[in-house]
Amino acid sequence: MLTVFQMIGWMACVVYATIPSFWLVIHPRVEYWRSRSSSPYRLLLPMWMGMWVICGLVTAPWRHIPLYRATWSWIPAAIVFGIGFWIYRRSGAEFSAKQLGGLPEVLDGHREQRLVTSGIRSRVRHPIYLGHLCELLAWSMGTGLLVCYGLTVFAMLTGAIMIRMEDRELEQRFGEAYRKYRTTVPVLFPRIP
Repeated sequence: MLTVFQMIGWMACVVYATIPSFWLVIHPRVEYWRSRSSSPYRLLLPMWMGMWVICGLVTAPWRHIPLYRATWSWIPAAIVFGIGFWIYRRSGAEFSAKQLGGLPEVLDGHREQRLVTSGIRSRVRHPIYLGHLCELLAWSMGTGLLVCYGLTVFAMLTGAIMIRMEDRELEQRFGEAYRKYRTTVPVLFPRIP
C-alpha cells in the first residue's frame, strides 16, 4: 500500500513541479499567445502534458529511492495538504474562473483587467503558487522519496523565475497600482498579523 502512495506521490510531484515550467512558456511570449486566432491552450495543454512525460522519464530512475521510511510522516503531510487546500479555496474566493485558468494572460479578448488585492491576496501576492508548494511539500514529506524532494526544489527554482516574469507582466498591466501592491505584500510567504 505504501508503494502505491509513493507512486502516486511521485506522479503528483511530476505534475506540480512542471506548473512553473508551463507558465515559463507563457510569460516571456505573452503577446504571441494573445495574438493567436485560436485558443493557445490547444497547443499549451498538450505541451504541458509533454512536460509531464519528459519529467517523468528523467526522474523515473530515482522514484524508488527513499530518504526515510516512516508511516507517521503522513500525519504532518496531511496537515500540509490541508493548508494547501485551504489556500486554494481562499485563492479562488476573489478570483474568477477565468483568472484562475490564466485566460487574462493568454486570450486577448478575455482580458479581465482587475487587480485583486483583498482576501488572502492582502497577505501574499501569489497564493496559488503557495498552495502548489504546500502540495509538493506534503507529497515529499509523506512519501519520503528523494525524487519528490528533488522535484520540489526544481519547482521552487523555476517558480522563482516565473514569479519574477509574472510580476513584470502584472506591473505592465496595472502600473503604479501593482508597484504599490508589490512593495507592501510579500511574494509567497505571508506576514502573520
